[in-house]
Amino acid sequence: TSWVRPRRPRAGRATRAASVLVLVYPDVAGDARLVLIERTTHDGHHSGEVGFPGGKAEPEDVDEAATALREATEEIALDPVAADVRIVGRLDPFWIPVSDFQVTPIVALAERTPVLAPDPREVARILQPALTTFLPDAPVEIVERTVDTWPLRFGAYRVDGLTVWGATAHILSQLGHVLAR
Repeated sequence: TSWVRPRRPRAGRATRAASVLVLVYPDVAGDARLVLIERTTHDGHHSGEVGFPGGKAEPEDVDEAATALREATEEIALDPVAADVRIVGRLDPFWIPVSDFQVTPIVALAERTPVLAPDPREVARILQPALTTFLPDAPVEIVERTVDTWPLRFGAYRVDGLTVWGATAHILSQLGHVLAR
């Protein structure tokens, strides 16, 4: 018998709200770039993984965009005013079973290249790949891995020698398809 991980929480089950910031900005040559982070290694979920700046909603956050901006400010020292960041939309929210978060990706554009610095407690390094890395014709690597006791096969992107998979790859794929239209 095989067990399939659910794609949604059971009806009536409360999940924890979270948001991530999908920040697109121009580099010095005018090419579109994204901000990703490599999380520090620690005991717990998402240790050492590549993701977007973001995290759980706090009571003082007025909405999902406020959560994403606050978390980006904390994790990578984003100054939304200096970079002239503007929220332009959101991608489809999704549930992450292992951490029980309902995550909303918030898409933002910066008029200027942001000056960023990682918070060493949470971020090992900041990655700034070209947006073209994630457009529909970009190469996708098929990876087979066992996580806990579950054998998984998934599509992933390669960025600076790291494997970008799971929820982050899902968001990047969705963003690429939206932009390709």
